[in-house]
Amino acid sequence: MKKFAEICSFTLAYVWSFFPVRFNLYLGKSLAFLWFDICQIRKKVIFENLNLALPDISGAQKKEIARECVQNMCRSFFDVIKIPSLNDLWISNNVIFEGIENLKSAQTADKGILFLSLHLGSGDLAAAVISRDILPCHIITKRFKSIFLDAFWFALRGASKTQFINAHSKKNAFDILSVLKKKQGVVFVLDQFMGMPFGVESEFFGVKTGTAYGLALFVKKTEAPVICIHTYWSADDKLHVCFGERIDLSAFYGDDDDTIIEK
Repeated sequence: MKKFAEICSFTLAYVWSFFPVRFNLYLGKSLAFLWFDICQIRKKVIFENLNLALPDISGAQKKEIARECVQNMCRSFFDVIKIPSLNDLWISNNVIFEGIENLKSAQTADKGILFLSLHLGSGDLAAAVISRDILPCHIITKRFKSIFLDAFWFALRGASKTQFINAHSKKNAFDILSVLKKKQGVVFVLDQFMGMPFGVESEFFGVKTGTAYGLALFVKKTEAPVICIHTYWSADDKLHVCFGERIDLSAFYGDDDDTIIEK
């Protein structure tokens, strides 16, 4: 079953390699129309969150933002299919790095890199590009229960040099420390609610919420630099991979776990 799934994924990727970048945008918009306007999947949740984050904008603006967010998410599914066909020419023609000097500066600490990101843009495609051209990346992620789906999806995601750490593995802490010891990058995707006892109080758009504290614990234990990373597609079909400045988390160094949770 696993081998068959991998054959299916790479066959699809081969066919996809002949399509232009904009094709994924059209498919993303089509799927989003079905998702958002026809089936209305999680539409209520989307507007509830927009009302919290952006209470002062009009209903029409919220609807436009909501639709574009769903389009962006749907497009990212199709962008993953592009990963197996990545090459130097495609990257040179389609990818723009912003703030690469921030990453280079953080690498001088010689402790690996802790990337802080979110489910926005084409994260898997960007990770594949970074792993291939700049720094091997390991993404902390969940796995599918279905053997076929898991093999199919991760054959695409991992077709570059990107590797994955199972979010629910009992040894994921050791895996993360091992990656940092090799001076490589670990991607923490932290944009989902996490309450106590596994989360810490934080603010998002001025609203109190909860965030997983795993990243803070690894900062404390390793003092590895933290860099925010996100992506977006510009109107000229270029994938922008953006590295933020190193976040100053020195206040956490040497704290015990309870102090981190309080902070």
